[in-house]
Amino acid sequence: MSEALNELAAHVTAKLAGKVVEGVVAYGELSLTVDAADIVGVATFLRDDPKCRFVSIIDICGADYPARAKRFDVVYHFLSPQQNLRVRVKVEADEDTLVPSITGVYPGADWYERETYDLYGVLFSGHPDLRRILTDYGFEGHPLRKDFPLTGFVEVRYDDEAKRVIYEPVELKQEFRNFDFLSPWEGTDYVLPGDEKAKAN
Repeated sequence: MSEALNELAAHVTAKLAGKVVEGVVAYGELSLTVDAADIVGVATFLRDDPKCRFVSIIDICGADYPARAKRFDVVYHFLSPQQNLRVRVKVEADEDTLVPSITGVYPGADWYERETYDLYGVLFSGHPDLRRILTDYGFEGHPLRKDFPLTGFVEVRYDDEAKRVIYEPVELKQEFRNFDFLSPWEGTDYVLPGDEKAKAN
């Protein structure tokens, strides 16, 4: 498998000279890093090249690294049933970067790009219908960003008196509690009832 991946990496980087920023085979997987402007061309090549034939898109997801200037990785996963191989393509972006949509190459990317936009706020140019898909249309923020608050900004509930869904500021019903996370099986200082003999030994 690693030999086939190394051959594929050499082939792709040679054919896409100047478009592949980095190609790495690690942990039995090929990962390519490309510039956002080149993603459509790279995806088209991976789909159409006879030695690649990555005709199936598996997923588009994101990763957030707030300390970086381009904080987001947009990560594409493709499958080649003919070669029985997978490839990961990464694009770096920030809140203002327009990542070209690959829906013209892979129509199945439509919902994946909407999900990445909804949860991370990555903008896809040329997408036919870029709107939220998992959160409500009036939702503020992007919940998978690492700086998104754990409790969110508002909470939603159905009000029987108003007969509609209402939004209101988050109200915590109980105080956050401090847990020591010590399991009783990891050796507590106190003796559990019925365990006196074990402590004596």
